Amino acid sequence: MDANIINPFISSTMNVLTTMASVNPTAGKPTVKPDNKSWGVVTGIIGLASNKIRGTMILSFDEPSILKIVNNMLGENYTAINDEIVDAVGELTNMICGGVKKQLGDLGMLFDLATPLMLVGQGVELKSLTKAPIISIAFEIPEGKFVIEANLADFAK
Repeated sequence: MDANIINPFISSTMNVLTTMASVNPTAGKPTVKPDNKSWGVVTGIIGLASNKIRGTMILSFDEPSILKIVNNMLGENYTAINDEIVDAVGELTNMICGGVKKQLGDLGMLFDLATPLMLVGQGVELKSLTKAPIISIAFEIPEGKFVIEANLADFAK
């Protein structure tokens, strides 16, 4: 995937987390993910599809980062992963992917979004909708780390 496709994932992530959770994540360099296993302890997965594009966006958090983010969002003091944390990951996945959808739509890449699926557990094997490489971008806040991963295939080419 080229920078025009990767940049919306980075900017949407930064925008949503800065606005909704008052955190300022630092983005790492995009890399090709070497495997298809879930990275963090809580993961949101959302499918993207049209008659030309198909793929997934995955948002995966370590425990300290998601606790900080959700506590900031909800004004709570959660100390462990629970149903509210998992639900918040689904909402964050929706919001970030919605921003990506708008930005890619502005580039002529139109697609629909599925309902997010949330996964609790680290190292779970995930099957991709496409054979496209999975691009992973690590983010860091003082409390922890999270990643956003995307694989999109353009079937029009």
